[in-house]
Amino acid sequence: MSSLHSEIEILHKQNLYRRLRAVDSDQGAVLTIEGQQVINFSSNNYLGLANHPALKEAAIRAIQEFGTGSGASRLITGSMRLHHELEEKIAQFKSCEAALLFNSGYHANLGVLTALLQKGDMVFSDELNHASIVDGCRLSGATIQVYRHRDVNHLEELLRLAPLPNPLPRGERGKKTSPLPRWEGIKGRVRRLIVTDSVFSMDGDLAPLKDLALLAEKYETWLMVDEAHATGVWGPKGRGLVEEVWPEARPAYLQEHLIQMGTLGKALGSFGAYIAGSQTLIDFLINKARSFIYTTALPPPVVAASLAALDLVEREPERRKKLWENVECFKSKLGEGKSPIIPFVIGGSEKVLELSERLFKKGLWVSAIRYPTVPQGTERLRITLMSTHTKEQLDCLVEALKSIGL
Repeated sequence: MSSLHSEIEILHKQNLYRRLRAVDSDQGAVLTIEGQQVINFSSNNYLGLANHPALKEAAIRAIQEFGTGSGASRLITGSMRLHHELEEKIAQFKSCEAALLFNSGYHANLGVLTALLQKGDMVFSDELNHASIVDGCRLSGATIQVYRHRDVNHLEELLRLAPLPNPLPRGERGKKTSPLPRWEGIKGRVRRLIVTDSVFSMDGDLAPLKDLALLAEKYETWLMVDEAHATGVWGPKGRGLVEEVWPEARPAYLQEHLIQMGTLGKALGSFGAYIAGSQTLIDFLINKARSFIYTTALPPPVVAASLAALDLVEREPERRKKLWENVECFKSKLGEGKSPIIPFVIGGSEKVLELSERLFKKGLWVSAIRYPTVPQGTERLRITLMSTHTKEQLDCLVEALKSIGL
């Protein structure tokens, strides 16, 4: 028996084995899985845009004009006009100087963290950050300081003990420095960065961004915010939790020290990701982010669909309004829900799998989330709501949850 087979057997025994289940429909409020129609309460398609006619039409037009593939990486021949249009649109959407596309949120987080940080630098990471942030921190070689979830007091303790950034020779102190901390290779450079999800994907709670921004300025530290689950959902115009917290002007310090990541494949219904920030940051990443440099560019139809999705977010705020009405409706019936992500912590892989399967037999698709996605003992049913869910579908979910004891 091979070692791989043995490891798979262990996963089975621990109720941690995963398998893929084929979906035979679009990503709407109702899915067809293995021949059964189920109401979809597991998708990140919060605004219901993944099957919107405008996105389909934009993708088809792009195929007709540009073909199906980009042909190369962005730095070779793959930097097509559509990529530049989308980056300009994202920069405007996020109120930043510039933006850069990546092929996924995982690519974006790895690319930024490994480009900006190296051995001798320090990164301060919320303990419940997404796996892509965790992996990016580890691969960077920087010293990692993990602070307790949303605990700004613990974070400040760690920052207070950390080396000061960018120590300058005595004669240069007080001089204006570049908005980007010193480039690698300069003796004495110490770059520091606080990184957090804005909306935590397994709990649905929010990062204390105002407090994090104050600490970033106080301790001369970069702040990186992963807006994957906030883009299109939070903010007066759907631009994310950063906009929700600072609907007008952001603090001056953040103009050059804030890094925003967001995805195009969740509320925006397409695929890919972006980094938005200062022009200096984006120029740096074009030259240093390996997950950007060494991969084929996003295909034209995907980029065109993302452009169409951004237009819809700006033109149709009623989609966002309906999503939040559904959150409030669910909360009024079951007392749970402060965001479209609603976890029911069960504890124990076997139990959560059993409950998920019981819901499936009742015609509801609610995923069981297990270790290592969440800590052991916090296994859960993770419910996500969409703007396209009807009141009748929400009622069906509530009744089914009550029937299994939740």
